[in-house]
Amino acid sequence: MGRGTPVVTRVVRVLRAAAVPVALIGLTALAGVVLGRVYAGDLLTRLVIGAAVGSVLVSVATRRLPSWLVAPLSVAAMAGWTLWSLRLAANHAELPGGLLEVTADAARNGIPRLLTAMIPVEPAPDTVLVPVVAAWLAGLAGAEVALRAGRVLLGYLPPAGLYAAALYAVGPNAEPAVGATVAFVAVAALGLASPPSTATAGDDPAASLTPRVRAAVRLRLATSAAVGVALVVGLVAVLGPVVAGQVDGRPVDPRRYVEPPQVQTLDENPLIRISGWALHPEQKLLDVSTERSGAPDPPSDDASPEPEPGASSGPADTSGGVRIRLAVLSDYDGVTWRVGATYRNAGRILPAATPPRDSTVGTVRQQITVAELSGRLLPAVATPQEVSGARVAYDPASGTLIRPEGLTPGLRYAVTSAEEHPDSNLLATANVPAGDEVARVLRVADGVPDPMRRLAAQLAEENGAPFARALAIEQFLAEHYRVAADAPSGHAYPNLSFFLFGPRNGGGQEGTSEQFAAAFAVLGRLSGLPTRVVVGFRAGGQGPVLAGDAYAWPEVLFDGLGWVSFDPLPRPKSEPRPVEEDFRPTPEDPPPSEAPAPTVEPSASPEPVAAPNGPPNSGRPSTVVLLGAGSGGLLLLVGALLLTLLAMRRSLTRTRLAQGDPGQRIAGAWREVTDALRLAGRPVGDDLAATEVARHARQALAEARARVSGGNATDSAATGEGPTGGGATGGGPTHSGITGSTATGSGTTGKGATGDDPAVDELAALLNRVGFAPDAAAADQAARAADVATAYVANLRSARPWWRRLLWSVHPSPLHRARQSRRR
Repeated sequence: MGRGTPVVTRVVRVLRAAAVPVALIGLTALAGVVLGRVYAGDLLTRLVIGAAVGSVLVSVATRRLPSWLVAPLSVAAMAGWTLWSLRLAANHAELPGGLLEVTADAARNGIPRLLTAMIPVEPAPDTVLVPVVAAWLAGLAGAEVALRAGRVLLGYLPPAGLYAAALYAVGPNAEPAVGATVAFVAVAALGLASPPSTATAGDDPAASLTPRVRAAVRLRLATSAAVGVALVVGLVAVLGPVVAGQVDGRPVDPRRYVEPPQVQTLDENPLIRISGWALHPEQKLLDVSTERSGAPDPPSDDASPEPEPGASSGPADTSGGVRIRLAVLSDYDGVTWRVGATYRNAGRILPAATPPRDSTVGTVRQQITVAELSGRLLPAVATPQEVSGARVAYDPASGTLIRPEGLTPGLRYAVTSAEEHPDSNLLATANVPAGDEVARVLRVADGVPDPMRRLAAQLAEENGAPFARALAIEQFLAEHYRVAADAPSGHAYPNLSFFLFGPRNGGGQEGTSEQFAAAFAVLGRLSGLPTRVVVGFRAGGQGPVLAGDAYAWPEVLFDGLGWVSFDPLPRPKSEPRPVEEDFRPTPEDPPPSEAPAPTVEPSASPEPVAAPNGPPNSGRPSTVVLLGAGSGGLLLLVGALLLTLLAMRRSLTRTRLAQGDPGQRIAGAWREVTDALRLAGRPVGDDLAATEVARHARQALAEARARVSGGNATDSAATGEGPTGGGATGGGPTHSGITGSTATGSGTTGKGATGDDPAVDELAALLNRVGFAPDAAAADQAARAADVATAYVANLRSARPWWRRLLWSVHPSPLHRARQSRRR
């Protein structure tokens, strides 16, 4: 019996000594349990538990060492555990790169990626670094205070703070952590019930005191305990109702304070890249390898005379072809279609999307290698489910991906997508949703041209069902318009109005897929259909994807079927019918009454009068008189011709600079500058952006002045090289030319203008502004444009030789080009 008592005593001592460390480990580990509810899998929870165990055990093992030595040893152990955790997370997420590269990236981006990651968060180096380090530091601080100083309750503060931070980080993205919170309180109570003693084991600190003093000490302790209990009960009574009232409240989501990854300006409106790609169709953008399973084969051309919308992969697809999606544009303000997506960092496994109930789903697996495609948007077949080989951010609403670091040549990644195929047999009777949930894709911005409204009303009036309306719009565009690869970019209301109703011999009624898709989407919204525009690529199952494979297509949302794609492009080898055959806009004013033309009776021919008799040469002028009269008449004719040309040229200039609305006057001022460059022997191509033309204009003026002064052709106002006449690849050129309606360069107002040089850059900026918002131009801006153009033409003309200055004002070239422009 005597031998058993020391053993029991030792066991009790060990249990009492282990109670607080175990409690600290449990409290710290519960923070990982709470945070792990928004993570995919249990890897994060296991890593946090390991950090909690390691930090407390290091403090227990080094309890007899000096306090200043414990922290360095614990931090060294934390570094080892953290590196091991990052390696496990990198292997789990299948991220390439060495441990040093992965660690540096996680250290730079750990906090923002943790708060912008998509739920469920995949355990990756950048999403596990902060929780693991925070758990280790909380365990270290709590163990040192509770074990070394004997302040157990104070030692609970670091784990409690970590637990509160985990609850805050989860926010409303998981169910209430009731069970974990109850467990936290129970573990804390267990540690408080068996506090470690700082005195020698088995000794009573009051044993050496006299009975009177011992009684006084115990009374003081009992009084303090009673006061503490009363204080706790009072706080519970006061704060309990307040805390209970927050149970049903929605927690604050800290993610709203952190900006998620954004797309670049180039990717916010990728629709404008279609025209540039069309001009360089052989540019290689991607390499694709595709495998399909469980997907129905696209219908053959012999199955039906018209392709079924949503049933195939595009007008040029063959069996096994795919439609790769780059961007989904849902927002339209009358000027620009924009992505408007919210991308959040995602792991290898993307959130599962619920497919429409009346659609079949197949699986598409692709290996994609980036060649010359630029930007951040990551191509993939809709709807992506798993991505490996690249860190991505994902927008669940549109199902599109971006790579926050941007695309680089040689980037190789794998995508597994769920390809949805709606049941085409249900389209004819399907309805379209309405209400606030689809208000974004039904919104029509102000300023719709009246002919577009009348056309949409006409097509909707003749077709009642939603699918019939969509099919009517598709067929109208396919039958009346033609594709032109060199058509300028632009999808604002004026661009679409010119595309739909402009004269065929003047550049109207033709465009790229940009205009076809944008016109379909706007007409569909005017008809009550929820629409959006998608930019992507037509590709075969294997091989390269070229710039010529890029195109845009519209989609319509149907109940139970999801987004169904349509193809408004004309069929190959089809000749478009004139728009006037099927649509005649209602005239604003009634036509004047027709009156029969007056009939003129032919008059009788006069009788010939006999010539007087006389010699043959009598009455005729001499040869000298004839030569003088002929020369004088020729001089008068030449003079009259020159005066006529001079008057016509001045009339053309006045018309351009003083007539029309401000936008037309700004465009006219730009034509004056481009005509002056042609007269000076420095013409510019129509494929150059306005800013490039402005730079070329400054260089031309500098060289002309240098030739007159005999100096070198240097110009402090000229920046960059002269134009090459070709457009940029990738994004493609923006056509400014003399139309002035599609230039998209940003311009720099007055940049580089020195002395009395006219600010042609300012004129270019005004032209770009008119191209995007024609109605936004003001009269003072038009007057400024006229002053800049007049000053530049005068300066360029004054730098020419005297005989060229004489011919400048009567040269017929501007008149000829103006007549050609009106014909187009």
